[in-house]
Amino acid sequence: MRIQNMFLAGSIALLSGCQSFDSPVSEEHNTQALPIIPLSLPKEVKEPKIEVAEITDVWQRIRLGLSFNVPDQKLVKQYRDWYIKHPQHLEKVSERATPFLYLIVEEIEKRDLPIELALLPIVESAFDPFAYSHGAASGLWQFTSPMAKHFGLQMNWWYDGRRDVPAATIAALDMLEYLYKKTDGNWLYAIAAYNTGEGRVINAVKNNKRKGKPTDFWSLSLPTETRRYVPQLLALADVIQHADEYGIKLTHIDNQPYIQVIDAGSQVDLALAAGLAEMTTSELHKLNPGYNRWATPPNGPHNIVLPVEKVANFQLAMAETQASDRLNWERYQIKSGDSLGLIAQRYRTTPSALRAVNDIKGNTIIAGRHLLIPVAANDPEQYALSLAQRVKSKQNISRGNIKIDYIVKSGDSFWKIAKNHKVKTSQLARWNNMAPKDTLKIGQKLAIWTGNKNNASVTRKVNYTVRNGDSLARIASKFKVSLNDLVRWNALEKAKYIQPGQKLQLYVDVTNDRA
Repeated sequence: MRIQNMFLAGSIALLSGCQSFDSPVSEEHNTQALPIIPLSLPKEVKEPKIEVAEITDVWQRIRLGLSFNVPDQKLVKQYRDWYIKHPQHLEKVSERATPFLYLIVEEIEKRDLPIELALLPIVESAFDPFAYSHGAASGLWQFTSPMAKHFGLQMNWWYDGRRDVPAATIAALDMLEYLYKKTDGNWLYAIAAYNTGEGRVINAVKNNKRKGKPTDFWSLSLPTETRRYVPQLLALADVIQHADEYGIKLTHIDNQPYIQVIDAGSQVDLALAAGLAEMTTSELHKLNPGYNRWATPPNGPHNIVLPVEKVANFQLAMAETQASDRLNWERYQIKSGDSLGLIAQRYRTTPSALRAVNDIKGNTIIAGRHLLIPVAANDPEQYALSLAQRVKSKQNISRGNIKIDYIVKSGDSFWKIAKNHKVKTSQLARWNNMAPKDTLKIGQKLAIWTGNKNNASVTRKVNYTVRNGDSLARIASKFKVSLNDLVRWNALEKAKYIQPGQKLQLYVDVTNDRA
């Protein structure tokens, strides 16, 4: 733009010196009227046509907008070197970012925020909207539950707004704008506060001021994670800026909308929505990771994120589908002894969902009456990206020789279960797609892996039915396992009596010649 203005200024100066083109002719030298000649400029001084190259790639759009100074700091160098030595990481991340990056950049530019913020999901989640951290943060922007609620994201059994990319992007940018104002307009402070909380950053600045120390980000006393967080983002910005020089290939992302949010207007089965959009259920769920189950929530939101090219046909198909046909329903007659909890468990839903669908207040239900129960159109395993199926998939990843299916009972905690099974709480949480801070629920099933995965022994799960005259010690001896293991595998008390017909689980090494 600066070069363009200089050229125009030179053209104007040149024109102002061309007196013969527009100065009047003296009357004393003019014996007859001359024809009026339209003003025209010589070709060499015509205003040039300046062609601006069209930006076709969102990564190029980001590069042109980067503005943060990247200092010569040790941690910045370390992270820059890591990204350069692991080019496959950013290649994979850029693939994941393809559906969502344009939307994020558009929202950032609309708010006139630094384009570097579009790179935060790389630092936070590697652009995986299903990411769940040890600190119980979830989604592309890694919101914790309290912060998510504070910035307007809904979370319930059906839906987690932290993983809804359009909704979470709005909330994250709202939060960053708030932090920028709270930290006196300093973006490095605001980004640090996004990681560790505004209080820590503000107090760190106050402490340095009180001690007469510098108050720039690099001089603040902050948690180790936060002191690494900001340098990682700055290093990432530098690597993106010079990706070609560093030999990093970023997936080309068209500089145009990839997705569009459509309000379905009522609860809809995701498998049905996928069919109407001519997509697989997994393809649809990848764009709609906020939905925990097989359908949108009874009370909304009912937003469906679709590729833009699928929108028109989807809307036509939805318009021809009655709200009552968007779900499968089962009419259930309440039996004596039933409770909302038991019925919900049987149909893989929740008491609150049943109350909402059937307009029930409280927990009282009457035998003989009927409940309308929404049920999945397909087998639950067909909804591979639902919360239950993701947890199941995580639990089935082999971590050792023995997998114990442990049922949570009253008084249990991560620490207690981990200690009893001689594993770390962090391992136990990770195996079950949870964080150590998460609340356990009575009846919840956990996977516990024990034994060396590379051990040559072969362990088999044995379901044993207790017989008359059996005791825990006798059963343990029969299968060549320890009494403590038998008690632990079945969450029993050593002194507790066992009853004939009771089912026990044992994990027996079949390569043991004594077995």
